[in-house]
Amino acid sequence: MEKSCSMLIHFDKPMAANEIKEMLETGDGPTKAKALKNAIMMMLNGEQLPALFITIVRYVLPSDDNFVQKLLLQYLEIIEKTDANGKVLPEMILICQNLRNNLQHPNEYVRGSTLRFLCRLNEVELLEPLVPSVMSNLEHRHSYVRRNAVLAVMAIFKLPGGDILMQDAPEIIEKMLATESDLSTRRNSFLFLFNCAQDRAVDFLLNNLDQVGNWGDILQMVALDLVRKVCRTTPEQKGKYMKIILQLLETNNTAVVYECAGALVSMSSAPTAIRAAANCYCQLLQSQSDNNVKLIVLDRLMELKTNHREVMQEMVMDVVRALTSPNLDIRRKTLDIALELITPRNIDEVVVTLKKEVVKTQNRELEKNGEYRQMLVQAIHQCAVKFPDVAANVVHLLMDFLGDSNTASALDVIFFVREIVETNAKLQESILQRLLDCFYQIRSSRVCACALWIIGEYSTDLPTIQASLEVLKQSLGPLPFYTREQEEERATAAAMSSDTEKPDSQISSKKFSSSGGVSKTHRPAVLSDGTYATQVSVVETAMSGGSAVPNLRAVLLTGDFFLGSVVATSLTKLVLRMYDLAAGQPSQALNQAHAEVMLYVVSMMRLGESSLLAHPIDDDSADRLQLCLQVLSQAGDVQLRKIWLRECRAAYSAMIAEKLSREADESKANSALAVAQADDLIDFYHLKNRKGLSQLELEDEVATDLKRATGSLTSTLENERKLNRMLQLTGFSDPVYAEAYVTVHQYDIVLDVTVMNRTNETLQNLCLELATMGDLKLVERPQNYTLGPSDTKQIRANIKVSSTETGVIFGNIVYESTGAADRSVVVLNDIHIDIMDYISPASTADVAFRNMWAEFEWENKVAVNTSITDVQSFLDHIVASTNMKCLTPLSALEGDCGFLAANLYAKSVFGEDALVNVSVEKQPSDGKLSGYIRIRSKTQGIALSLGDKITLKQKGPS
Repeated sequence: MEKSCSMLIHFDKPMAANEIKEMLETGDGPTKAKALKNAIMMMLNGEQLPALFITIVRYVLPSDDNFVQKLLLQYLEIIEKTDANGKVLPEMILICQNLRNNLQHPNEYVRGSTLRFLCRLNEVELLEPLVPSVMSNLEHRHSYVRRNAVLAVMAIFKLPGGDILMQDAPEIIEKMLATESDLSTRRNSFLFLFNCAQDRAVDFLLNNLDQVGNWGDILQMVALDLVRKVCRTTPEQKGKYMKIILQLLETNNTAVVYECAGALVSMSSAPTAIRAAANCYCQLLQSQSDNNVKLIVLDRLMELKTNHREVMQEMVMDVVRALTSPNLDIRRKTLDIALELITPRNIDEVVVTLKKEVVKTQNRELEKNGEYRQMLVQAIHQCAVKFPDVAANVVHLLMDFLGDSNTASALDVIFFVREIVETNAKLQESILQRLLDCFYQIRSSRVCACALWIIGEYSTDLPTIQASLEVLKQSLGPLPFYTREQEEERATAAAMSSDTEKPDSQISSKKFSSSGGVSKTHRPAVLSDGTYATQVSVVETAMSGGSAVPNLRAVLLTGDFFLGSVVATSLTKLVLRMYDLAAGQPSQALNQAHAEVMLYVVSMMRLGESSLLAHPIDDDSADRLQLCLQVLSQAGDVQLRKIWLRECRAAYSAMIAEKLSREADESKANSALAVAQADDLIDFYHLKNRKGLSQLELEDEVATDLKRATGSLTSTLENERKLNRMLQLTGFSDPVYAEAYVTVHQYDIVLDVTVMNRTNETLQNLCLELATMGDLKLVERPQNYTLGPSDTKQIRANIKVSSTETGVIFGNIVYESTGAADRSVVVLNDIHIDIMDYISPASTADVAFRNMWAEFEWENKVAVNTSITDVQSFLDHIVASTNMKCLTPLSALEGDCGFLAANLYAKSVFGEDALVNVSVEKQPSDGKLSGYIRIRSKTQGIALSLGDKITLKQKGPS
């Protein structure tokens, strides 16, 4: 078994033992130091040098070189000082006299380093003769010696029997603390009282309340730890101790202020305490320049927002000031916090700040302006959805960015405009007029498509329809889209290119080049049989606003006929609405518009069928254009106009209403309070005895009573959760019974193992040996214990996690008994760390989900194999088993068609995204479900682990 080690040095050049011995015997100071260094490093790397000890005692102990004496102490620290039975080796007595001489050495460096060595010495037999010398160093003139002497006294006092060796140590240290002037020595003295004589530490703290604010930061931190410990053991006294914390909040040391804020939050739920802690966090957010510190502070504010929303709503403007940081992660977290704290009282101030930030993003010199603008647009969108009145203040400003070169940002703007136009009827006219004015600036195909839908749906009066038709005609440019001469020239160029083997796309780009449109990218794709293939995807690029070709015409000439079908649909809706307004009495203007629209649709069809472009029109777009022509030829049909002009709009209205309803339901569920029992005691605020209580103490007691009354203090669910996570590691008939409670907290796994001696003998050197498989790492090995008959011991092991991958912890318990010559081993059951402990349900926009689905490289395809026969029940089972959230709305899953497709999403504690697509159908022949579940992620571990979990759980509830 490996032993504990307090020192670790890398070493890869060993030296012969005889050479080291010769250097120690004949060398001078530097030579002996070099030999000692090599000996120490060899022993730390597993070499055994037993014959070297006597040589060191003879030739190194008498040395006057201070550096050699320091290396000697490190050598004595790592050598074995006891035999197999735990008794001190006889030769160790030889070093006691040398240590006593060092403790009385005139050089304070030698004294201090020796005292620090004694802190790591655990053999009482070696320390007992040194106690008088250690105590005498408490009065040394040099502070370096005194501070290390206090630490040595504390280390000896904590050893078994140490309180007997130093019975008067607490009293001496307390007197020393009252007169000491050195800050480090005072801190160590107070730490001794904190660990070894807590009552004396509390008395000293209460007697010096007026001076706590003037103490040094390291002493204040120990005082804060003492306050935490006392309040945990005696909660009824925390009122007076919180005054100390509030006093420490006024100090200038940021570390002390941060710890005080955390202590306030953990100790009290009083609004005054939470407000003071939140204010400190906000000040740290503004004063600290380190981005890591800001992210940590934002995490603390996020926790406060979850548990104390009412108090945090008052601080929202202080939080929003963190947007001045150029770091995108800080800005994203700040916006996430602020958006959940907006209320009717602060919405105007928040929106004004967001508008100012949007204006700042127009500065092209700043980095990642497009991504930050996209975040701001999404934030303003959420504000406008929650509070529609603010939409009028921001929508016109945001529409200036419809022509943004960042397509994602422009898409967010147009989606926001589309939703506001539907939900806010008062703004429809002004938004539509603004959209028509800036339509020429839009160079992105997807943004154009959404803008065209808005124009087609919300142009309801004749002047607006005519203005919309004029804008669209100017954006399409004059007809025809090409001439016969251009087509002939294109055919000639294609013939020439066959000789030079130049691709058609290059010839086309010379003739119809523009600064944007669509381009093709290639990426690897995973086929159904697990092999790889090249997948071609169309990637949209925004076009610069300086192109001479009108925007819609430029996109059409790149071969984007999906946008052409959208243009035709919008033009058809405008003509149909003109027929509605004409009330069966066509006019010359109506007939002219009707004929022009039909001509544009036919021209787009002719363009798609010509050889002018590298790729012909796709079948779907061609069918859509033909449908538009057919509808235009029957424009007088009332039923047809109803379907095109009303049903489409009604479907979008229903989708928005369902989305708002779903968000309202989630908000109610998140704000639901714990349920209290009907006969629980309620202590009313106005009936409390206020005698001797400060306002903070009174608020704290009331907050505690409210938690008790609302059921927040009940631990029934927590106890049930602990019981469910209890794992049996050995059998009941084994001589040692063990069970473990596994706690997973982000990057750490804590194993609380309960070990019970089931025999009638004393088990010595009992050790829990653990090993890991996967991306798990054991932090430290548990120490050895001695268990009497029927005794129980709690052993804790810490394990670090580095990725979201299923891992296994295995091991055994090794012990020695009096009746057996060899050591006994009990093998433990394996502990499987579940991926469900690392991921949690999360939400994301459909656009973001689709983008991640296209980007992520790792895919795991799982065939459906289940005993469940209902598609909805199967989806519910998968959602419950994988701890993911279904992004597909319930309205899209309604009905019983025997087919279902849904998207699931979750996020890991490491920030990884997990995407799942469930596609299943019910076979009409046997009623069984078939289909596939696809998992995609950026890393391999989460895709494989989640796939294994689904394969294991999909058969049905056990």
